[in-house]
Amino acid sequence: MKDFVLSQVRTVNGDEIDLVIEGGKIAQVTKAGYGRGKHVLDYSGVYVSSGWIDLHVHAFPEFDPYGDEIDEIGVKQGVTTIVDAGSCGADRITDLVSSSERAKTNLYAFLNISRIGLKRVDELSNLEWIDKEKVVQAVNDYKEVIVGLKARISKSVVCESGIEPLRIARSLSIETSLPLMVHIGSGPPYIDEIIPLLEKRDVITHYLNGKQNNLFDAKENPLQVFKDAIQRGVHLDVGHGTASFSFRVAEAAKRHHIGLNTISTDIYRGNRMNGPVYSMANVLTKFLSLGYSLEEVIAAVTTNAANWLEKPELGRIEVGDVANLTLFTVKNEPITLIDSEGDKRVAGRRIETKGVVANGEFIEC
Repeated sequence: MKDFVLSQVRTVNGDEIDLVIEGGKIAQVTKAGYGRGKHVLDYSGVYVSSGWIDLHVHAFPEFDPYGDEIDEIGVKQGVTTIVDAGSCGADRITDLVSSSERAKTNLYAFLNISRIGLKRVDELSNLEWIDKEKVVQAVNDYKEVIVGLKARISKSVVCESGIEPLRIARSLSIETSLPLMVHIGSGPPYIDEIIPLLEKRDVITHYLNGKQNNLFDAKENPLQVFKDAIQRGVHLDVGHGTASFSFRVAEAAKRHHIGLNTISTDIYRGNRMNGPVYSMANVLTKFLSLGYSLEEVIAAVTTNAANWLEKPELGRIEVGDVANLTLFTVKNEPITLIDSEGDKRVAGRRIETKGVVANGEFIEC
């Protein structure tokens, strides 16, 4: 169904509107009750936003453990656009792109600088797996899909290679004019080696992890290299994942007024089915529980993410745009939330997805 009216929906700033969709595009934005069309879908009391964007997922199901089906972690989650965060290197990026053509969810990707990608989880332990020519060729072949380069810089991934994979990644970033997404985790390499190599528009993912090698000191103050990176315009991405989100660290970040750039899940089959991620709605609920406003939380998966992607049309509701929208509610009912360290919080409100419009097509969640 590409021609319909979403009736009586509410924006996060409280406006009640009707959205008229014709031919898959937003044809009209009117006051509630004024939209006209053959198929009227009454969503009284339900919120609408531009379609949610998840900047860090793993959407290549052949790879285990870090893989899942595109639509399972996309439209079925209320997410209209996903960005695969380096599942594939040059060896398999063609297969990822091909699989996206059969999906309803929009897909972009960070290309893993290791040609093998996540075929194995120590993909940067052998520098021979970083084939510069293949990286450049893949970027040239898939300009419309590849939005950056991915380097996982933690001990279990780089092993004895140390900081060298990140230095190579930096040179490839310069050659391709693409930003880096850098995964941080257990050291070595240590934070004070990694962060100074990152520049404006580069992404630190897992910035709220609670591992020893994190971005805060023992007194939960942000490290100077972290503050310097923020000043340079380095982008902060949550990347919750199985092991990379700590309530304690997130509370420290909020106390220090560290801006909420993008909330992403680092979702794949295991942490979707067994937690602690479960869904984008669950992760967003965690940030509501931390005291962020609904406007701030939704901006982190709409306008902020769209602006980083340099695709503003994905982060707005505007006549003439292809319709990519998310419908959701905020229920006043208790929910127990769990972080990556097993720490629990009981929240009084929860976000729940109801449906999406993906490229003009209405899909119930």
